[in-house]
Amino acid sequence: MEQQRLDKIIASTGKWSRREAKELVRRGLVTVNGAAALSVEEKFDPEEAAIHVNGEPLLFRRYTWVMLNKPAGFLSATEDGRGKTVLELLPRDLQRQELFPVGRLDKDTEGLLLLTNEGGLAHALLSPKRHVDKVYYVRTSGRLTEEDCRAFAAGMSLADGLQCLPAGLEILTAGEESEARVTLREGKFHQIKRMLAARGKPVAYLERVQMGDLPLDPELPRGAFRFLTEEEIAKLRALV
Repeated sequence: MEQQRLDKIIASTGKWSRREAKELVRRGLVTVNGAAALSVEEKFDPEEAAIHVNGEPLLFRRYTWVMLNKPAGFLSATEDGRGKTVLELLPRDLQRQELFPVGRLDKDTEGLLLLTNEGGLAHALLSPKRHVDKVYYVRTSGRLTEEDCRAFAAGMSLADGLQCLPAGLEILTAGEESEARVTLREGKFHQIKRMLAARGKPVAYLERVQMGDLPLDPELPRGAFRFLTEEEIAKLRALV
């Protein structure tokens, strides 16, 4: 990897600013390959150099990928004057890493949301040309029918002008309140809510449970996050 200034490498973890990195070096708390760092202007390959801060090894990530189990009430944005954003669910060191949501979930929609600072892969996953499947669990008011499934599979043209690609609707339960899995190959504004409203089955609850081959971790509590594994990131790369 290309060599980088020591202060940039330290700051990339999100735990310290560049100014704080300079102070750490001045106090002799930073070592590189076993020797005390002399200046933050020194350059190293962050993937090859053994860097320690206050005796602890520095964990360098070229890019950060986070899986968040989004709760209702948070906006899928980096900043928004209308309310709390999903970044507020992350610790301060991650907030400093310029993460952004990969796509959006409505404020009241819960479930799988990825955040990253790898712009190229994130934008490729969201590209309409890629058609990366997104799977949702939905609860509706009203009885879902096979006719609804056929309407989704055919692609819907809504009265408000929205043209929807063919989508999957798998009925799990049907009654006064129904449950289903919906699979989209696109992600237009309030799309599932608008499609089901057009069928007379308004959405009561919505949760994203899968993106491509990546499911929401069932062990991840609502409002919690974890880093993606290298295997999971490789699956995302394979999609594009």
